[in-house]
Amino acid sequence: MSVDCDALVVGAGAAGAATSILLALAGWRVVLAEQHRYPRRKVCGECIAPGNLPVLDALGVGAQFQTQAGPEIRRVGWMDGATTITADMPACSVGAYPYGRALGRDRLDPLLLERARTLGVRILQPAKVRSVAGAAGSFQCSLELSPGEEAERRGNTRILHAPVVIDAHGSWERGPLLAAGPAADPHAPSDLFAFKANFRGTSLAPGLLPVLALRGGYGGMVVGDGGRTTVACCLRRDVLAACRTQAPGRCAGDAVEAFLRHSCAGVRNALQHAQRDGGWVSVGPLRPGIRVDGRDGVFRVGNAAGESHPLIGEGISMALQSAVLLAATLSPVEPASIAGERAFDLQRRYAAAWHRAFAPRLRLAAVYAHVAMRPALARPVRALLGRYPALLRSGARLAGKAARAAEASFTFAEIA
Repeated sequence: MSVDCDALVVGAGAAGAATSILLALAGWRVVLAEQHRYPRRKVCGECIAPGNLPVLDALGVGAQFQTQAGPEIRRVGWMDGATTITADMPACSVGAYPYGRALGRDRLDPLLLERARTLGVRILQPAKVRSVAGAAGSFQCSLELSPGEEAERRGNTRILHAPVVIDAHGSWERGPLLAAGPAADPHAPSDLFAFKANFRGTSLAPGLLPVLALRGGYGGMVVGDGGRTTVACCLRRDVLAACRTQAPGRCAGDAVEAFLRHSCAGVRNALQHAQRDGGWVSVGPLRPGIRVDGRDGVFRVGNAAGESHPLIGEGISMALQSAVLLAATLSPVEPASIAGERAFDLQRRYAAAWHRAFAPRLRLAAVYAHVAMRPALARPVRALLGRYPALLRSGARLAGKAARAAEASFTFAEIA
C-alpha cells in the first residue's frame, strides 16, 4: 500500500499542532486535519506555566508569544462567596522564564498552526475525520473536507493512507478515534460543563490568578493578551440547571454569569464596570481521566490522552508536554517500521512516560476541584488560608506552576 504521509494528526489545537511541528522538524511528512476554522475562541485554558515557555521557543513561536501574551502571573489567589486571599506565585528557578503568562486560544492556536505550515506540514482545514480503518503501519483514514480549493479539486471525501495516526482532538468531541471511557450515565447530575468569556475594563489585578470556589463548581480569572480578562468556570449539571431556572429566558452563558456575580464577591467586583467581549462559549460534559493506554495502534496527545480537572490550569502544559513526549518516542524511528509489536512497544513506552509526567497532576487536580466545589470542605480550607496565605504558594508549587517541563532531560536537538 502506498502512503500519503508518515503521520496523520487529528486536531490542530496546541497538542496536535505542537506534535506536527516536532515531527516535521524530525523529517516526517505530516498531514494535520482540523475540523474548525481559525481563529476560534475555545473554552480550554489560556495560562501557560513558565516551564513550558522554553517549549514554545523550541517550537519556533516563542518570540510571537512574548509579544502577544498578557502580563507575568506573579500572584495566586482564592476567591469564594465574600473572601479574597492572595499570595506570591512561586517562581520557576530553571530556565529563563520565572513566571507564566496567558494568551487566548484564538491567538495561540493560529501561531502554532502557521509554524507547522511553514515547516511543510500539510494542513486540511476545515476537515473532519470520519473513519479510521486498518492498524498501525497501514491505516486508511476517510476525511470529509469542507468546500474549498482542496475539495473542489478532489471532491469532498479524501482517503489518506498513513502508518501512524495521532489523536489530538478534544475529549468532549465524540469521534472515531477517541477511546471509550468507563461506562457513565450520559446525564449524571455530577457531569461538569465548562464555560468561558472574555471581558474588557475589569478591575482584576494584572498578574493575579485566583481560584474561584463555587457551590457545585470552580473557576478562575486572569488578565491575558490585549488586556482581555478571561473568566472561566466548570459547573455541575444540576447546578447549571438551577442557574437556568433562576434566569428564565436567558441563555446558559448569561445564567452562568449571573450565578458567578451572585456567588463570588471577587468576580462581582472585578466585573462591576466591565464589558463582555463576545459571547460565552461552552463545552461538556468534561471527562477527566486517563486514556493514553489504548492498544489500538493510535497514539494520543493532549486531552485525547488524558484530561485533568481544569482548576489548576494545566491543560496547555499537558498539551505541549505530551507532544514533546510523543515526538521523543516516535522521531528516532522510521515511520514505515511502526507496525505490529513495535507499534505496541512504542505505545507502552510513551504511555509510561506520560503517566510519570501527568498522573500525579490529575490526582492533585481532582483533590483541589472537589475541595473547591464542596462548601463543607472549602470553608475550613478558606479559614486555613486566611491564617496562612503562604499555603496558596505551596499549593501552586504542588500544581506545577514553578516546575520545569516534563522530561526536561530530553533536548529538542534530538528531534531537530
